[in-house]
Amino acid sequence: MAEEYPDPPADHASLSAADLKRRLDAGDPVRLLDVRDRDEFEQWRVDGPSVTATQLPFTKFLQAKVTDGVADLAAEIAGDGPITVVCARGESSAFVAGLLTDHGFDARNLADGMEGWARLYESHEVPCDDATVLQYQRPSSGCLSYLLVSDGDAAVVDPLRAFTDRYVADAADRDAALRYAVDTHVHADHVSGLRELATGHDVEPMLPARAADRGVTFDVTELDDDAEVSVGSAALDAVSLPGHTTGMTGFAVGDVLLTGDSVFVESVARPDLESDADGTRDLARSLYETLTRRLADFPDETLVAPGHYSESAERADDGTYTARLGDIRERLPAFEMDRETFVERICADIPPRPANFERIVAVNLGTDDADEGTAFELELGPNNCAAAPMD
Repeated sequence: MAEEYPDPPADHASLSAADLKRRLDAGDPVRLLDVRDRDEFEQWRVDGPSVTATQLPFTKFLQAKVTDGVADLAAEIAGDGPITVVCARGESSAFVAGLLTDHGFDARNLADGMEGWARLYESHEVPCDDATVLQYQRPSSGCLSYLLVSDGDAAVVDPLRAFTDRYVADAADRDAALRYAVDTHVHADHVSGLRELATGHDVEPMLPARAADRGVTFDVTELDDDAEVSVGSAALDAVSLPGHTTGMTGFAVGDVLLTGDSVFVESVARPDLESDADGTRDLARSLYETLTRRLADFPDETLVAPGHYSESAERADDGTYTARLGDIRERLPAFEMDRETFVERICADIPPRPANFERIVAVNLGTDDADEGTAFELELGPNNCAAAPMD
């Protein structure tokens, strides 16, 4: 049963997730008040270089209304300018925004709260001579997906279940039919759209054979390490890039390399989401070989289009999270280390695992099920698929 919140004491302004994202992209100062509990705030929140965030639980504002202490409580909100109030679904924050407005503060409510933030999904075109390539960006988690369109055909790489209808519609808008859905590996941070696209839209699901070997239980076309998926007059060429997982596979289209969770524009993958401690070190060695040997076959001009981005990642001028491979080689110390130093460094400071990752992996393998609402709830939060930075 949904929790009921008191009506806001006064009319107040609202801010959509898209409007908030535009302010963040422009570097405008954003003064946030998060009224969720401390543990929810610490685990996952809206953040960015221009954000000043304060966490004060909703219950404090209920008490302040009774004791006439709203002004004193508002004095604890850091930063200057209008206050954007955030909660899980935009309900308790609406009350707080109204309460602050009633006491003379310039406050607005983030419509639909963090759930609305999680539903925000933007697309930007990646420069590619061989096909139209769209990069989908989910700001709430840093997940990136790709739509490849060529001569009436389309394929989506690393689709998210929550946005399957979007891929079909965007392909149709470009006079193309979505024919293939491809995952670069078995994801641990979000629920894949492969099964939903297959059953709901008659799209052929594809997965690297080594990823399928982890125990996929549904029908999927398995791709060998040298597979080529024809999409109109273009092609997705499989590139084995193990290290994050044993089955991690990138896909090249023209001079663009979709690297999945192997190398990102600002970091490299973590190697611990498939194995125990000993297996993690083995995967770290595989990741080193991927960085120094497998990627050595690609020239510096190759445009890397990764599967995730973090808050520290900078967008390219075209709005995408992409970078030339040569620039990444110069930027990341991992490319200059010897193998054992790399393994020691990457295994020494691995960040927390994604929330619910074991259940998400099970859903993506097909050994567990989750309805639409449960699947969305499972993947709320940051992606945590990168290793800690190596300075």
